[in-house]
Amino acid sequence: MDLGELFRESLRAIRTHALRSFLTLLGIVIGVTTLVGVVSVISGLNLFVRDKLFGLAPDVFVVSKFGIIRSREEFIDALKRPDIEWEDYLRLRTELRKAEAVGALIQGRTAVKYRDRRMTNVVVNGTTSNYGELMSVDLTAGRFFLDSEARTAQPVAVIGWDVKDELYPQLDPIGREILINDVPHRVVGLLTQQGRMLGQSRDNIVLVPIDAWRKANGRRDTIDLLIQARGGVDGVEDSTDEARAVLRALRHADFRAPDPFGIVTAENLQEIWRQISAAAFILTILIASVSLGIGGIVIMNIMLVSVAERTQEIGLRRALGARQRDVRRQFLLEAAMLSLVGGVFGVLGGGLIATAVDRLANFPANLTPGIATLGLALSVLVGLTAGYWPAVHASRLLPVDALRAE
Repeated sequence: MDLGELFRESLRAIRTHALRSFLTLLGIVIGVTTLVGVVSVISGLNLFVRDKLFGLAPDVFVVSKFGIIRSREEFIDALKRPDIEWEDYLRLRTELRKAEAVGALIQGRTAVKYRDRRMTNVVVNGTTSNYGELMSVDLTAGRFFLDSEARTAQPVAVIGWDVKDELYPQLDPIGREILINDVPHRVVGLLTQQGRMLGQSRDNIVLVPIDAWRKANGRRDTIDLLIQARGGVDGVEDSTDEARAVLRALRHADFRAPDPFGIVTAENLQEIWRQISAAAFILTILIASVSLGIGGIVIMNIMLVSVAERTQEIGLRRALGARQRDVRRQFLLEAAMLSLVGGVFGVLGGGLIATAVDRLANFPANLTPGIATLGLALSVLVGLTAGYWPAVHASRLLPVDALRAE
């Protein structure tokens, strides 16, 4: 029997028992749908985290009081560290030779107002004028504040999209006044809309010159230092070592003591996220494997039933010259076709889930050809594995015994 004849016979057998074939597919469909849907979401999240969420260029790193906190004990230890002060920023900006640029950031939350409109719990960050370049800030309208405005603590502000919608509906905010802690500021820029992530808006933000922030809110808050390495990504390691040495010297830290500050690089953030997403991926594989395993068992059982029902047909084929490998290939092809159809429906279902998550929940999802191929390949592999024993059993039937079977 050639491949075309095997294909036609397998398709005929599947169509003859259409309802049974459909019920057989459900386990495969559910497993592949789960796998493709969740892996698409994880893939989308990886791209989102890499390109947008952290917003940290590969050649920029952050020196902060806390750094990356992985446990309660690390958080308690970080609380005991001295704040990074304005003088530290000035010293590092002057002394670092392996840094292309040094910026500063103070983070806070407060209420903002425009006339009779008020918005609470807005992220208000004081930054240096080079923050826009260091963090690759995109603007829809206006401009970022100038170095001269930052140095003279001018009350200017760059606002996010949520602030614009809440305080200036149907209005152009550029040039208008905004009250931050009851201090009037002039809006000079509007950030590009970022959307929501993990249920939190990324547009609920206002940026002001750091000196204006310190003048209005006091000078006791710890500062985050943003440092761009000289020489691009290849210079990050040398630049971080230099910044660490200077800051440890300023802290008079013993050479055996850990750093009294934290350093965060884009690679650190990516590594942490890879660990999180890898754990989620493994969990997804385990969940999908259970469903695929159940689907494989169902296929095996159905194929064994099919062999029992078609014993005389198998005997007749063997008597007419069909070889054992022809019978084995036919049943393997039937199992593979069943699982492949289940895989196709599973990929379509996973794609619908990814689309719904992306559009309805504003949660990034990215169904790639590689993910779809993975779903189809796994479904076929499960079908071939599940159909192997029934195919071998069918091929070993003796023609005489098979023809006498009732």
